[in-house]
Amino acid sequence: MNNTINSPVIIALDNMTMEASIALAEQLDPALCRLKVGKELFTRCGPDIIKALHQRQFEVFLDLKFHDIPNTTAQAVLAAAELGIWMVNIHASAGFEAMSLAKQRLLDNDLDTLLIAVTVLTSMDNDALMQTGITDGLEVQVSRLAQLTKQAGLDGVVCSAQEAETLKTLCGQDFKLVTPGIRLPEDNADDQKRICTPKQALNDGADYLVIGRSITQATNPAAKLQMILNSI
Repeated sequence: MNNTINSPVIIALDNMTMEASIALAEQLDPALCRLKVGKELFTRCGPDIIKALHQRQFEVFLDLKFHDIPNTTAQAVLAAAELGIWMVNIHASAGFEAMSLAKQRLLDNDLDTLLIAVTVLTSMDNDALMQTGITDGLEVQVSRLAQLTKQAGLDGVVCSAQEAETLKTLCGQDFKLVTPGIRLPEDNADDQKRICTPKQALNDGADYLVIGRSITQATNPAAKLQMILNSI
């Protein structure tokens, strides 16, 4: 992996089989995007999907959102990094000890895999958050967890692009913001509640844009990717 890709686009291989993922990857240029492998695809295919994408020169974000006791979380992060992935994530709500230990395991093993944390899922709004017992609001909880993530030494967070401007101010310009819920003006929101266009997300401070259906369901995914890159 060359770690020199300038593109902010990460294409989410959600709701796809191994065969469909590889077929899509073969239509795309690894110099123009990275790929995200989530829970469903990884559970179906395991490390084989990572190997297949690496063979095609793609850098991979392994989106498994680890959340467990500190040692288990740290060892899971280490196992993921040993696959050669570019980035992996955990839940910030696993706590400071879990996050800091996971980052330390990467450093101890000379692994430069980016480690980020999930603050609040972009499918959630204030009502959904209140149902979990968190009553002081979405913005407060996102900011709280982002600052805890930075204190633990992680590289950044997954967040809504709508929170990007606030988090850059709170956590600094070097703190990476990875934003799902990216939709083009003509797209459906689907199961996301906190959404944003690619250009708006970058203007607000996002570093990486996770884009799924807009590209994966396009008639010509490579052309759609290029259109998005041209627009930003």
